Amino acid sequence: MTDKTLRDLRRPSAPRPGGKPPKITFPCDYPLKVVGDAAEDFAATVCQIVSRHDPAFEPAGIKVVPSRNGRFQSVRLSIRATGESQLQALFLELKATGRVHMVV
Repeated sequence: MTDKTLRDLRRPSAPRPGGKPPKITFPCDYPLKVVGDAAEDFAATVCQIVSRHDPAFEPAGIKVVPSRNGRFQSVRLSIRATGESQLQALFLELKATGRVHMVV
C-alpha cells in the first residue's frame, strides 16, 4: 500500500447532505448485537428482555458468539422495531441489568 492510499483510508468519509445521519423508517427489521460477560444464562436474559419489547421476537434466530478468550459473549439477533421509543427502552433495560457492556 502506498502512503497516499493509507492517507485516503484514514480520511473520514464525506458528510451526508445536511450533516445528519440517515433516519430509520419504522417499522423495520433491526439487527442488534448485545455484548456482556460470558455466562450460561446471558443469552436467556437478553432474550427475556427483548421479548418484553418485541412480543413477536423469535429466540430461535439468535446467534451466541464467545470472545477469543471466552470472557465475553455477543448475542446477535433481530427484532421488529416499531419506533425510537421502543429501541431506547430496550437499550435502557439491557444496560440496567449490569451485565451488558455494549449494545450495537
